[in-house]
Amino acid sequence: MGFKRLLDLIIAIPLLIFISPLWLFIVAWIKVDSPGPAIFRQQRVGLKGEPFTIYKFRTMVPDADRVMKAKIEQLKKEGKFNADEFVFQEKDDPRITGSGRFLRKTSLDELPQLLNIVNGTMSLVGPRPEVPEIVEQYTPEQRQRLNMPPGVTGLAQINGRSALTLTETLKYDVQYVKDWSPGSDIKILWKTIFVVLLGKDAY
Repeated sequence: MGFKRLLDLIIAIPLLIFISPLWLFIVAWIKVDSPGPAIFRQQRVGLKGEPFTIYKFRTMVPDADRVMKAKIEQLKKEGKFNADEFVFQEKDDPRITGSGRFLRKTSLDELPQLLNIVNGTMSLVGPRPEVPEIVEQYTPEQRQRLNMPPGVTGLAQINGRSALTLTETLKYDVQYVKDWSPGSDIKILWKTIFVVLLGKDAY
């Protein structure tokens, strides 16, 4: 994993410094667009199942996180939680703010995760970190995704992003962990550039 950490720091630290003026503009836009904090913080599950706090620019109304978790818990209670059908982000989700829709389309909402990369809780490339409520539902096979540091982008993000169901995403994540190599990270980073520029399946 020494290669991953070195690549993370070589890219993340200069990028964090370079985008600081843009960061200030985005924070101001979010604050003007809707009430609430500009930075969204949420507990996610990282490497080896360790919890950590992820940072993103807020793209939804302030109580959106509570609504999502309540939805998951209700489905679990009713025995209706189905990973083959569950999708985190709906295309026309009414919880998304005006500024949030643009930030999601351009993936600018992910920029604060550079802080996660610098502090070592995330990597540039890896399985996207999930909330504890979802990780609790993993099969032993799916838990293999926790053997790699979570990433800002990954195999699932260049193969469908928000359009994927949870099961489809997890399959890509496990495949990434099983087949990982330094070259695969570089390939995914390169493809991510084009996916972000096209704004495909981002909502």
